[in-house]
Amino acid sequence: MTVTLADVAARAQVSPATVSRVLNGNYPVAAATRERVLRAVNDLDYVLNGPASSLAAATSDLVGILVNDIADPFFGIMAGAVQSEIGGPGGRAGGERMAVVCNTGGSPERELTYLTLLQRQRAAAVVLTGGALEDPAHAAAVSAKLARLADAGTRIVLCGRPPLEDSDAAVATLTFDNRNGGRRLTEHLLTLGHRRIGYVAGPMERTTTRHRLEGHRDALAASGDGGADQDELTVHGPYTRRSGYEATLELLRRTPDLTAIVAANDTVALGASAALRERGLRIPEDISVAGFDDLPFSVDAVPALTTVRLPLYEAGARAGRLATGAEEPPPGGVATIGAELMVRGSTAPPCR
Repeated sequence: MTVTLADVAARAQVSPATVSRVLNGNYPVAAATRERVLRAVNDLDYVLNGPASSLAAATSDLVGILVNDIADPFFGIMAGAVQSEIGGPGGRAGGERMAVVCNTGGSPERELTYLTLLQRQRAAAVVLTGGALEDPAHAAAVSAKLARLADAGTRIVLCGRPPLEDSDAAVATLTFDNRNGGRRLTEHLLTLGHRRIGYVAGPMERTTTRHRLEGHRDALAASGDGGADQDELTVHGPYTRRSGYEATLELLRRTPDLTAIVAANDTVALGASAALRERGLRIPEDISVAGFDDLPFSVDAVPALTTVRLPLYEAGARAGRLATGAEEPPPGGVATIGAELMVRGSTAPPCR
């Protein structure tokens, strides 16, 4: 059933003219009224300028790129790579495409809001980057939004994100093999002789966090060292340097005899390294440190950081080609991108 401007006005208990003013932003409207109108627009999934079904062949030249944190090199690299592939001619009438980077700050509400805004702008494509929130209600809401976008002719690409579950939306997915990367990293430390390994994990509600931690624990279990104390050896926090610093101090308080620390990503590993040096510990002579992602600074750390390389730029560029139709979707709609272990100077056999 088509939702009209009059439907939104009735839901918000205002006139159609007021709804138009709010959506066009060309006339002052009281804040409470504006909020009521926007809530009605979201509740009814109203699409500006007409129903989505009539726009299937009339998308704009806008490509939306959703990131959790544009200041994080993980997302910045992928967003830049996507833009490098969509910036040239090829839009409507051979014109340029415009990339809009939407920084959600990790907020599920902002993620849904941006998807709604991109739907109203009739985006030609939407690229969602990074791990997904592990919340069934939010996952269902995102799937519904993406299905409506796809029905309206918008190409949907997930980059570094697991496939959607129970969704009929036409989506191309490039997912990172975080679980296998986490397993190989811990296997490397076990081979060196480490047994007391602390783990600084990311936010508990993120798929990336769970998959990397599962790989770590799979390696421990396979070696016979996956004991019940793994929760004691794991601290969760944001993917930030400060989190790595504070979590490492907590791990040292809990388990002073640690010989290695695995960090959720390279930025967290920098914070972990700072905390260890502050405590007078040498890397890797006293304790080994490892990260994940192989961000550009990791090779310049002192010592250079052992990490797991994800081909972020290559994945982002491929997502850009999928978003513009320059590349066909992978078979079954999903491609798994492998992770490569990069052994450098921050890990060595334990000396204790």
